[in-house]
Amino acid sequence: MRSDVVTKGIARAPHRSLFKALGFIDEEFGKPLIGIAVAQSEIVPGHVHLDTIARAAAEGVRLAGGVPVRFPVIGVCDGIAMGHEGMRYSLATRELIADSIECMVMAHGFDGLIGIPNCDKIVPGMLMAAARLNLPTVLVSGGPMLAGRKDGKPLTFTTVYEAVGAVAAGNMDEAELAILEETACPGCGSCSGMFTANSMNCVTEALGMALPGNGTIPAVMAERLRLAKKTGVLALEVLKKNIRPRSILTKKAFVNALALDMALGCSTNTALHLPAIAHEAGFTLDLDLLNQISAVTPNLCKLAPAGPSPIEDLHAAGGVAAVLGELAKQDLLDLQAPTVYGVLGDCIKNAVNRNHAVIRPIEQPYSSTGGLAALRGNLAPQGCVVKQSAVAPAMLKHQGAARVFDSEEAAFDAIMAARIKPGDVIVIRYEGPRGGPGMKEMLAPTAALAGMGLDDKVALITDGRFSGATKGAAIGHVSPEAAEGGPIALLQEGDRIAIDIVERRISVILSAEDLARRKAAWKPLPPKVQTGYLARYARQVSSAATGALVQ
Repeated sequence: MRSDVVTKGIARAPHRSLFKALGFIDEEFGKPLIGIAVAQSEIVPGHVHLDTIARAAAEGVRLAGGVPVRFPVIGVCDGIAMGHEGMRYSLATRELIADSIECMVMAHGFDGLIGIPNCDKIVPGMLMAAARLNLPTVLVSGGPMLAGRKDGKPLTFTTVYEAVGAVAAGNMDEAELAILEETACPGCGSCSGMFTANSMNCVTEALGMALPGNGTIPAVMAERLRLAKKTGVLALEVLKKNIRPRSILTKKAFVNALALDMALGCSTNTALHLPAIAHEAGFTLDLDLLNQISAVTPNLCKLAPAGPSPIEDLHAAGGVAAVLGELAKQDLLDLQAPTVYGVLGDCIKNAVNRNHAVIRPIEQPYSSTGGLAALRGNLAPQGCVVKQSAVAPAMLKHQGAARVFDSEEAAFDAIMAARIKPGDVIVIRYEGPRGGPGMKEMLAPTAALAGMGLDDKVALITDGRFSGATKGAAIGHVSPEAAEGGPIALLQEGDRIAIDIVERRISVILSAEDLARRKAAWKPLPPKVQTGYLARYARQVSSAATGALVQ
């Protein structure tokens, strides 16, 4: 066992003395040492309860004859970081999470690993670490938050953001906003829609790195604790069978994950994270594959923000297993793809679609193509991404005048001041991985547009990204980004932008000669951050089209 390097032999007596300072006894030496990377904190609602999940996982490890050792992992709450400089740090922490887990595991000789994340960057960060380390690993998340309720209708975090726009437009008073503020987020768990956190936790099931139920069992249910305990037991089985992440995280696993993504209508952030995880597993995953899978995979779910159903409804309807069961009817999955518990087909043997209003039968999809689409054109030669399942039909094809802003804040101020009109195409640039730096999410402007009733009349494009809570014609990850001199940096107020999501095209109506003249005259803006971690990140990060990798 790997842990022998810190526990076995006369030369390791000093090491054992330090273990004994932690309360270890001799009977624990020689048993598998399982690291439990837990992202618990008191600042993230999705993570505040992860200590209870970690205890349950540790109990499972001990039941199976192992020795659990918990260690902490950082995590940013995207909701609290949203709309100010804090959002620059969110995506950038993904690499810190992966790096810190690598450091802890390699320094302390763990035999296996359990990852306990819940929210946005923490899930992919842990999957990246698993692929990089290639030690027997299982993940179990903290589970989604229950939806808030008002007048019998479900509320999510997005509801409050959209209400801000409604107040600004005079469609809601501040007293009603205050009620939503009190009721939308009723307790612990990842925010209750198909936002990035829940998207990634569901995708983890399809990748085969977690037990069924990982993405949908609500945080407050005892079933979540039982799942964590089973994960602890499973960690020892995976170790005994020497099942390694890279034997699971193969290209067919990512094809399965993308198929689930398309059926569920997951966050556009999965187009950033899956390539980054694949990179750690040793191969390239590009936007062309996303479009290939989208072209043949129907969209079966309209979960918040695309529709009214929160994640708890997906769980009650049969969860990820039921969605996979629908996809399997048309042979859209590789059911022999290995998982931490067997093969993917094992999870759908007893799956039942209990609510066709939440999970459409595959014969009656919302659309014949998937929830995400990658667009290309002279405005985004390397590509960009849109959650097409959350776009109003009228906006699938749109042409309008560019309203150009060099920061999210400037665009948000214009929206709140009612300077954006129906038909406009808002352009937010210099918010990419390098230019942001950190590729901020743009929930504040998109939610304000929705609250003002403009989400089906106005498009928004950016080299930044969007929260999974965003709906509307919101096109992100435009690459190359403005800070690299991409075409988005060359746009001027009033330029005509043509968007055709159906045909996967996005262009500015300018000749190649016009763009070349503008490029020759272009000068980059000075870096927004010139010291500290973000300055280093900006120097090292790659394009969003390749997953915003830090090399």
